[in-house]
Amino acid sequence: MSRYLAQIHIAKKDLALDEDSYRAVLKRIAGKSSAKDLNEAQRLCVVTEFKRLGWEPKKQGGAFRPASSKGYVRKLYALAKSLDDLGYWEAPYKEALRSFVKKRSDVDDPEWLTYDQATPLIEALKKIEGRLSR
Repeated sequence: MSRYLAQIHIAKKDLALDEDSYRAVLKRIAGKSSAKDLNEAQRLCVVTEFKRLGWEPKKQGGAFRPASSKGYVRKLYALAKSLDDLGYWEAPYKEALRSFVKKRSDVDDPEWLTYDQATPLIEALKKIEGRLSR
């Protein structure tokens, strides 16, 4: 799901818009009554309109967490994000990756993995990605 499409649906909920009001905004801003029919530029315009109407996106997660200094950990997150873009995860991809790592390695956080522990996880994620992108 595109970032803006997700924001549109979140804003609709946060602004407590009924279906008719929501579709009226889409029609007024983008000329279409369904967000899935909008291109990215139109979706951005709709998100901008929701912000003008008072919607404020919530900040992601808690404290800022810098990118890992370990290349293999960054690779795990990149693969998890790719799978998220393909619709694989049911939870936010960072939470899903932590769960995936915990189930397969008994380590609570990808940052704590050693290279030897991470390698089979990377290969498993690559296989999943390969099956989904066929």
